[in-house]
Amino acid sequence: MRFRILGPTQVVLADGREVSVGGPRLRALLALLLLDAGRVVSAERLIDGLYGEHPPRGAANALQSQVSRLRQALPAEHDPVEFHPAGYRLAVDPDDVDAYRFERLAEAGRRALVDGDWHRAATVLREALELWRGPALADAIGAAGAPAQAARLDELRLAAIEDRIEADLALGVHGTLIAELRELVVAHPLRERSRGQLMRALAALGRQAEALAEFEDARHTLAEQLGVDPSAELAAVHLAVLRGEERGSAESVLPSQLTTFVGREEELKRVGDLLGDRRLVTLTGPGGAGKTRLAIEAAGRVDGEVRFVELAGLADGADVPQAVLSALGLRDAGLRAPAESSWQTTDRLVEALAERRLLLVLDNCEHVLVDAARLAARLLSACPALRVLATSREPLGLAGEALCPLSGLTVPPLGASVLDADEYAAVGLFAQRAADVAPDFTVTPANVEMVLRICRSLDGLPLAIELAAARLRALSVAEVAARLDDRFRLLSTGNRAVSPRHRTLRAVVEWSWDLLDDAEREVARRLTVFAGGATLEAAELVCGLPTVEFVDALTGLVDKSFVEMAGGRYRMLETVRAFCAERLAEAGEADQLRRAHTAYFLEFAWTASDHLRCAEQLHWLRRLDAERDNLHAALRRATAAGDASDAAGMVAALSFYWWLRGMRGEGARLAADVLELLGTEAPPGLGEEFALCVYNASLAGSGSLPSLGTQRSVIRSLDRPPRQPFLLYLSGISTGPPSGGAEDVDELMGELRRLVGPDPWINALGAMGSGSALMWSDQRDRARAALATALDGFRGTGDRWGTMITLGALGELAAWQDDPETAGAHMDEAMGLVEALGSAVDQADMLRTRGETRLRAGDLAGAHDDFAGALFLAQRSGAPEFVASARLGLAQVARVRGDLAAARRFCEEALTGGLTGWYVGEAARAEIILVLKEITDAEKAGAPPSADGA
Repeated sequence: MRFRILGPTQVVLADGREVSVGGPRLRALLALLLLDAGRVVSAERLIDGLYGEHPPRGAANALQSQVSRLRQALPAEHDPVEFHPAGYRLAVDPDDVDAYRFERLAEAGRRALVDGDWHRAATVLREALELWRGPALADAIGAAGAPAQAARLDELRLAAIEDRIEADLALGVHGTLIAELRELVVAHPLRERSRGQLMRALAALGRQAEALAEFEDARHTLAEQLGVDPSAELAAVHLAVLRGEERGSAESVLPSQLTTFVGREEELKRVGDLLGDRRLVTLTGPGGAGKTRLAIEAAGRVDGEVRFVELAGLADGADVPQAVLSALGLRDAGLRAPAESSWQTTDRLVEALAERRLLLVLDNCEHVLVDAARLAARLLSACPALRVLATSREPLGLAGEALCPLSGLTVPPLGASVLDADEYAAVGLFAQRAADVAPDFTVTPANVEMVLRICRSLDGLPLAIELAAARLRALSVAEVAARLDDRFRLLSTGNRAVSPRHRTLRAVVEWSWDLLDDAEREVARRLTVFAGGATLEAAELVCGLPTVEFVDALTGLVDKSFVEMAGGRYRMLETVRAFCAERLAEAGEADQLRRAHTAYFLEFAWTASDHLRCAEQLHWLRRLDAERDNLHAALRRATAAGDASDAAGMVAALSFYWWLRGMRGEGARLAADVLELLGTEAPPGLGEEFALCVYNASLAGSGSLPSLGTQRSVIRSLDRPPRQPFLLYLSGISTGPPSGGAEDVDELMGELRRLVGPDPWINALGAMGSGSALMWSDQRDRARAALATALDGFRGTGDRWGTMITLGALGELAAWQDDPETAGAHMDEAMGLVEALGSAVDQADMLRTRGETRLRAGDLAGAHDDFAGALFLAQRSGAPEFVASARLGLAQVARVRGDLAAARRFCEEALTGGLTGWYVGEAARAEIILVLKEITDAEKAGAPPSADGA
């Protein structure tokens, strides 16, 4: 029999028939016994449950009568009701009682959820919840003790619903959950988990505004009904929505693949098992073995957050941490503060990943092996929730490293039956790729021997097989097999020191090269000058062939698998690119192509830089992102070749881009290399470029650098209008504002305007500088007028960066003037611009600024939320200067609330790092020290200061 108490009490036989139990009191008795199924229930408890605190005379006899009737109602062959000296026992398996079965399934579902098994969790939890048919213990709710049990079961039911929703969210089910979650929130407005799940589901569907509105509603509800703030968990969901981390439209973190994954099931399972037990797994093997593809496939099957880092394009191992930083979507530092000289990129990564559960895929480590291994060791030792999956031609050589070596795909051994050919992965791969270029191709009894011969000759290496299969567009299977045999014999006496598979792969590439016509070979070798691929326009102009001839040759290379085309960009596999680069050197064209590549991307960089101050800012930022590898490759090559003008020009052109993308660490290293080429003084005609090299290098503390003097001396040294107006901002950040305040700023801008002439962006920048100086000299009306002029100027040009900074200053000024409504409007608009620019660390800075405006307005809860959010984002982004400022803000809130111990603790934590080496940091340090003194005074006086003093 099955017993049901999650709803009206029922007894159901194995064939599905329901047993009539009797009236309400009999059903209540059965429910009470079922609550302790398999255990003895005392007569006193049953009497209390059935009759309450004042049972009738003869209640014991009445209970015996009820038990007797219950035994008669249940099938005689079962007779589960037993009498004991201490009471009565229902001798049934607890799993036959729906309440017990529900609890067991709910717990199993919860464990599956914790283990990340989303599908099992969702399935088991649905099975558990389907047992409910109404309110628990519906027929015994008036019995003593039953309401508490019913409440306990209802709470477990709600938790199971939330667990099931959590599993559905992890599985990508969002739209169908909205209505259910809204009902839960209305029914249980104080349940923060349901509220957070609703926010996440809305954000995943692109309904960010509704998600944020839910948080505000939760905050008001909790404050009004309980007088408390949202929990840290709900606040974290709020921050994730603000950062866009819960968006369903988020860009994939793994490279998309154009072809199906074939074979490697055994290796794929091994990698999955290793990732479950070990924190560092390295796929090793020769070039072309399919390490990258297997890593992508394995990472795609991992539950949780994954980030993919492509290292193949790096020329210097020192750039490995920056590549990881970029893959994580983190910035080197904020838009408004230079990199701290003592804070290395690796330290930022450690802080950002310290508490993050993440799988980091480091692809193509072999040419930067030492630096990749050093970074992996540091991160794994400092970040306990981090796992690393690496691909390399040799192990990283770290303790605890688990290796998964790859060779070729499985091939039929000699003497194997041709009937079994399809069971081998190498044959399956060849057949699929051959069908891609020759749709009618299949493995038949007539060609199977040739297919097997090809697969065996190539040792099953995926890249070699794909290149061979691509030849079926023009050759028969027999011709492909014959040419492979000829080529291998030709190379069999080559360098025996390299691995046999390396020689085999090289043979395939060289043989494929021989099949190209002259135009295709010319384009193939010239394309190797590009790093990270090329657009059609860039490839055509740099390669220097007539348009028709170039397009035909490029199309032929794509058809023959020498070049891949995806997302409007043309790329070469690294092995093919390395081979073709040798042909470029043999042709004596390397220097010619390097110069053409540098010239193209130098012009592109200047064009893009001009557009970064206009309404097309976001579009050109994306274009610069796509060409970052080419731009930096051109800069490094020009530096290495001693081309001072081109190298310095590239630094100048990229300066604003580096700032907007938070790449000041990488930019500083590149600029420092160029400075070594330029010397200690500006070469003739390169004054502006020299100054920008110095400023970029100084922002990351690149050691002893040439002195440029004050901002005024730099401007007076220019013999022409600056081609990079961002020079003016960098000079202020590096040297500080003029000592004379706003008047000196106005005089300086007057000199600049005489040099430059009317320029809306420079005028807006000057007005912003004047307004900031006037603010700090307490000339608030003049400051507001200057900042309003700056805001109009930046809005007129379409520059979101300048608009954001100016709005932040106006928000602070409005807060100083006790106008919280205006301050809030300015800050909300600034936050929107930060989100458009895609900077989490600058979102932290703006949250901090908004927190200060709320603090001045007396909104301590709102200020605390903003400072806590800023701290969370700054820590996740590895930005120590904003970590310190957020802690200072939390200290101010604690001080005003009277919690002087917490205020002191926050201040002392804020002093631990990130505040030396540049003038804004020194000012922040001085402010923290001042606040600490005020805390000491308040401790002595026994009374905290007001918010006005914050």
